[in-house]
Amino acid sequence: MNDQPRMDDCPEELIPTRKSLLGRLKNWQDNESWRDFFNTYWKLIYGFAMQRGLSHQEAEEVVQETVLAVAKSIPRFEYDPVKCAFKTWLLTVTRSKIANQFEKRARRPVMVGPSEDSRQTPLMERLPDNQVQQQWEHAWDDEWRKNLMDAAIQRVKRRVSIEQFQMFDLFVLKNWPARDVAKALNVTIAHIYVAKHRIAKLIRQEAKALEAKGV
Repeated sequence: MNDQPRMDDCPEELIPTRKSLLGRLKNWQDNESWRDFFNTYWKLIYGFAMQRGLSHQEAEEVVQETVLAVAKSIPRFEYDPVKCAFKTWLLTVTRSKIANQFEKRARRPVMVGPSEDSRQTPLMERLPDNQVQQQWEHAWDDEWRKNLMDAAIQRVKRRVSIEQFQMFDLFVLKNWPARDVAKALNVTIAHIYVAKHRIAKLIRQEAKALEAKGV
């Protein structure tokens, strides 16, 4: 698959992308902006590739190839969420790189016996085209929102005390019983619930802000 996805082949996006960042990416020498882009989107691309059935190494290659494709195409990208949303265009690019990895698998010689199923076509690709597109878009949206929430959590983590985030991490993210958290951190159960509600509120606010900025 040598053809790059065209930017006018994209439907409307659900979550906007930061126009300012896309504008800065047109300058290949702006290392800080490219680092910002990579840090923002690599987990999204990697996680989505893994969900599609790729290995760790293959998913890493998808990340590298997708970022390179964006770098080559971004100078021609005109930010217009109605005509062509960056989020959906990024899915198109990522999907083509994932397909490339499955094509590479098919060309590799068989190294093991009947249990080897890595070269099989994913179930999604055996569905009708419209169903495939819907499945990919839904999975991409789920991964996009997960990536956004992870980013919100990390930003809030830098804004609160270590102790407060530890309480939230153990009680909410790791599902420890409040009594066990209180014993481990030598705090009261009341403090744990205060931290939970405060940090959860901050995360919701941060996620909303990130959506508005299009992260």
